[in-house]
Amino acid sequence: MHVARFGRGTVWGTNTRRRTQWVGGHGAWLDLRTKPGASGFASLRALLLIGLAVALMTSSNSGASPKFSGWSTPTNLGPVVNSPFEDGGPAISKDGLSLFFGSGRPGGSGAIDLYVAQRASVDDLWGSPMNLGPTVNTGFDEVVPALSRDGHWLFFNSNRPGGFGLIDIFASYREHVHDDFDWQTPANLGSGVNSAFVDAGAGYFENDDLGLPLLFFTSNRPGGPGGFDIYVSAQLPDGSWGAAGVVTELSSPANDQRPSLRFDGLEVFLNSNRAGGFGLFDIWVSTRDSTSDPWTPPLNLGPTVNSAFGDLQAYIAADRETLYFASSRPGGLGALDLYVTTRLGPGA
Repeated sequence: MHVARFGRGTVWGTNTRRRTQWVGGHGAWLDLRTKPGASGFASLRALLLIGLAVALMTSSNSGASPKFSGWSTPTNLGPVVNSPFEDGGPAISKDGLSLFFGSGRPGGSGAIDLYVAQRASVDDLWGSPMNLGPTVNTGFDEVVPALSRDGHWLFFNSNRPGGFGLIDIFASYREHVHDDFDWQTPANLGSGVNSAFVDAGAGYFENDDLGLPLLFFTSNRPGGPGGFDIYVSAQLPDGSWGAAGVVTELSSPANDQRPSLRFDGLEVFLNSNRAGGFGLFDIWVSTRDSTSDPWTPPLNLGPTVNSAFGDLQAYIAADRETLYFASSRPGGLGALDLYVTTRLGPGA
């Protein structure tokens, strides 16, 4: 098994595990299983690591989070991007010209593969999605991609053999950030991030000012308050990932998934079926004034964005104003479609 170490090298390790079956259908996107009972996940190492990250971030000079008003009525990305099957987990490149997502459409390597749609400018229409190919995709499932801000790293979930648990987070590196097919063989992020349970929905925060990258993700491992909770892992000096700790401000007794951080680390979107929503899953947002502050209690994006169905896997674009997400609402082309909404403007 490849274990990803960020930086110049990739270390090699060995691990075997019994192959497990991914939950089919909406289970690949909307996993409502609860975690097995257990106690005391957070190790001393995890607590020390996350404590170090917080301590370092107290020196951040990040400005206050911008205040915005509401969101526009979501727009379906249409039949060029969406299919009669499941299309979910969007991730948009920094320049807004490449849209990565998972799809269950025919013609892929597995039940769900990663695809990319491209456009010449942000004012142009999206072209037909293209499969990322066998270097990234396998005969298993690859879903819910996320990009590093510099565009060199692609994170995603997979149930391919050789991981630590039911679903693991993997990463692939590319040298040329404008070549959407330059991805190298993906590597497992290792036991600091992945567990014997489900680990998915990565959100990478580069944290350039402090040089301490953080990976936010969701997991149903024991030790959190809910079924799926939000966790964070800090990158170690050797490029590997330290033991993850639960982010209590973003987690609830329900299911909280797919954290997507704005590039400055002051805003995070997630989907949750916590109390106070409008549908099966809603999109929520939390902010903070600086990276040293705790997250505010998540707020629901409201009925303009959320529906009575499943609205999930939001991904905030680099412009801070465009939000892509997946939804099972009526009127789409398939069981799960991709949508986009934009902020209406700065708030008062």
